[in-house]
Amino acid sequence: MSRKYRICYPGATYHIHARGNRRGAIFYEDSDYHYYLKTLESVRSKYPFILHSYCFMTNHLHLQIETITSPISHIMKEIHARYAIYFNHKYDFDGHVFQGRYGSKVIESIHYFLTVSRYIHRNPLEANMIINMAEYPWSSYSSYIHNKKNPHIDPTRTYSYFKNPVHEQYRLYVENETKEDELIWVPR
Repeated sequence: MSRKYRICYPGATYHIHARGNRRGAIFYEDSDYHYYLKTLESVRSKYPFILHSYCFMTNHLHLQIETITSPISHIMKEIHARYAIYFNHKYDFDGHVFQGRYGSKVIESIHYFLTVSRYIHRNPLEANMIINMAEYPWSSYSSYIHNKKNPHIDPTRTYSYFKNPVHEQYRLYVENETKEDELIWVPR
C-alpha cells in the first residue's frame, strides 16, 4: 500500500500530530519536553519555519507549523529522528518512538487556523489533566494569554484575527465552551 501524498508548498501551514508507539509515552520527564523544544529550535535553524502553537502531552503532541521554503516532511523527519535517537539512548530503548508517520493536515482558512490553535491549547483540559489551561507548562497557551514572549512561537498571525486587547480576546475564544460556530473572532 502506498503512502498518502502530503500537500506541500512554500508557506503552507499545517496541524501536525504525532503519537507514541503503541500509544506509549514520548515524554517521561521535564528534560524530555525541553529536549524536544531544543530540537525544534535546532531544526528551525536548518529548515526555517514559523511555529504558531504547540502542546506536548505525555503520549502525543500537536504543532501548528507554517513552512517558509522547506517541505514539512524535511522538518518533521529531522525533528523526530533526532528526538527518537535522544529518547532511545536516554531510556535504553530500541525501535520506534513514534507510532507511524506524523499526521498532518493543511490549514487553508482562517477559521480552520483558529480552530486548530484552540484545539491544540485545549488538549490538556479536554484530557482532564488540568483545570486551568494557563498552568499547563508544555503548551504555548500561557504565553498567548499573558502576552509574554515565548521564544518558540510567533503569535503575530493568530493575534491579527482578534480585536484589542488581543491576548484577552484570544483567551475568551479558547476558553469559551460554546459551540465552535458561536465563537467570535474578527474575520479578515
